[in-house]
Amino acid sequence: MKPLDLCAASRPARRTPAFIAAAAVAAILAVTGCAGVKDQYAASADAQQRMAAEAAAETKAGASVDTQATYLKLVEQMQREDLWFASLAHIDALEQRWGVSPESTRVRAEALRRTGQAGPAEAAYKRLMGTPLESAGYRGLGLLAGTRGHYTEAVRLLAEAQRRTPTDALLLSDLGYAHLRAGQIEQARLPLMQALQLRPDSTQAQANLALYLELAGQRDQATALMETHRMPEATRSAVRDAALQMRDPARSSVPAPTATASPAPPPARNPAPAVPLALRASGWSDAAGMRTASQTTPSASRVDAPLSTNSNSRGTP
Repeated sequence: MKPLDLCAASRPARRTPAFIAAAAVAAILAVTGCAGVKDQYAASADAQQRMAAEAAAETKAGASVDTQATYLKLVEQMQREDLWFASLAHIDALEQRWGVSPESTRVRAEALRRTGQAGPAEAAYKRLMGTPLESAGYRGLGLLAGTRGHYTEAVRLLAEAQRRTPTDALLLSDLGYAHLRAGQIEQARLPLMQALQLRPDSTQAQANLALYLELAGQRDQATALMETHRMPEATRSAVRDAALQMRDPARSSVPAPTATASPAPPPARNPAPAVPLALRASGWSDAAGMRTASQTTPSASRVDAPLSTNSNSRGTP
């Protein structure tokens, strides 16, 4: 038997050139393989950090609307952007989380009215009676009465709202316009003058006062007012036409609005946006079917610019 060479394990093995080349390739692969794994771990860690940062940002953003007051502000912003149907869905979510409140009832009533749901809107406005938002309830009921053509009732309800919030300029403008539609020309003067002095930038107040002056036979003053506020010619013609038609409704070939349908707006005379002559928030039409700016030019209604005005009254909560 050949004796066991105990030193064989300690001696370097004889390597052929092919073996040396293979060993070099294996070493390179081992090195690059380890580097790849290391890079993968680093990339994974980076991705996890990014995901954690995004989750933290989402949590922070969620926390920013994690109060009833902040959620209400979100709903009101949607309504200022005329997203009335979407706001109803968010009001449902808000009330599911925090329960029904006068504030949520108010924004719900406004959304219901602006989406053509007069019956539920009226019920919601009535639920505001006896709450701190009673003025908003009377105002909404007045707007609904005007939409139905019940202008005397609209005057009564809007006057109740104005008695509770006497410095609300747009409410005063609504009240003055309701007086005009009810044929109470002289009674319209005081609230319309107050509205314009409280909100001289409001095109609604400007146009309604010009309409009053036309109806009161003070055409020179009406012209001067419209020139002072640089109203476009289309708006001036609309004011004069409305005054003429309100003096003599028989001249209008378009039927008056009803509770169930509103006439289509007349073709635009030129591309200039029309200033609302009616209660903008209610969407009243005059005898000629004139619509509010938010109905004829939705994009213009979202900017409180010289030829537009915000559709929500700021004085009324």
